[in-house]
Amino acid sequence: MEIQRIDLKEYEYTLPEERIAKHPLEKRDNSKLLEYKKGIIQHRHFFDLPDLLDSDSLLVYNNTKVIPARLVFQRQTGARIEVFLLHPVAPSRVMSEIMSSKKPVVWETLIGNLKKWKEGEELQGTVWVTNQQVVLTARLLNRAPNQVEFSWSAEEIAFVDLVEACGETPLPPYLNRKAQEEDKSRYQTVYSEKEGAVAAPTAGLHFTEEIFCELRKKGVQEAVLTLHVSAGTFQPIKVQTVEEHPMHSEQMEIKLETIEKLLKHEGKIIAVGTTSVRTLESMYWFGVQLIENRGRLFQIEKLAPYSRRESLPTGKEALEAIVKEMNSKSVDNLLGTTEIFLFPGYRFQMVDGLITNFHQPGSTLVLLIAAILGKDWKKVYQEALTNDYRFLSYGDSSLLWV
Repeated sequence: MEIQRIDLKEYEYTLPEERIAKHPLEKRDNSKLLEYKKGIIQHRHFFDLPDLLDSDSLLVYNNTKVIPARLVFQRQTGARIEVFLLHPVAPSRVMSEIMSSKKPVVWETLIGNLKKWKEGEELQGTVWVTNQQVVLTARLLNRAPNQVEFSWSAEEIAFVDLVEACGETPLPPYLNRKAQEEDKSRYQTVYSEKEGAVAAPTAGLHFTEEIFCELRKKGVQEAVLTLHVSAGTFQPIKVQTVEEHPMHSEQMEIKLETIEKLLKHEGKIIAVGTTSVRTLESMYWFGVQLIENRGRLFQIEKLAPYSRRESLPTGKEALEAIVKEMNSKSVDNLLGTTEIFLFPGYRFQMVDGLITNFHQPGSTLVLLIAAILGKDWKKVYQEALTNDYRFLSYGDSSLLWV
């Protein structure tokens, strides 16, 4: 694959403020669903999804769980300091390990009102966790990368319990409102499990237990993986040369049984959300990396797919290489990070379809959609605007066939 020259202006569109869904619908699966297949667009509702998928389809979900990553403290002067959790630093950089830690942890953060917080200064707050009063302390370790150490007074309590007790739901900035009680459950998929995301994999917000029941009746299979969505997903592209955009690094976790299920599957693979696509395609490139003997760390750089090669392994060959590697190490869980950047010119290796919402103009996610649809992405988005679709995180959905 070669990097194509991209004019970002070609991936802009006008999104009126009133078209941004500020709140979720009363019922998740009542959202509209635009289906695009071979140039044809049809308008449906999300509860029609089981009728649109073949019985031999495999849906791949991202089971990450949004943590209430926005923590608020007050200095003795009364100044309000807001700390937004970004990336774990210590005692581990692995999300599952730091969330379960019962000892002090260090995070890289975004800090509101940073100028009023001195390095080394401790801020404290009282938190109630399962009827127990706990003192949570935040200390600014390093102003440059905004590293903050958190410690607490009850050693039997895990960090995740503290965050759940006192944190606020980190709604996307474009919603331009404070989190409300409904957001605790609605800005979360019904299948969320692994704590660590600071933004929801929003394509999954439309699923309900009723939808799952209908899908299973039809014979549609399911596979899960984990990509902890970072705040970088909202970072606008500010450079003229698109490939110079600093892509965010996100942690992934994939079980051996998921890889084996993908390997054995003969039907269509449909990713639920752009995060699932990024994970699946990152898996492919890790397999290529193993086949080409270019390293055994599951770390995918943003432009890894665009190195020139005369030929590429198949998806099956890439997955077989990963299974072989995991078996050789006697592990059943694959941990990694990805910065993969999927934009026009990319050829998808692992997916046949994508369920996704409608994304911000000129964003990396619109570029991903354009990589799937080509110039028809404009047709799809204009059709959605014309037919009163709701946009962004709490908006309506689409089913796009590669």
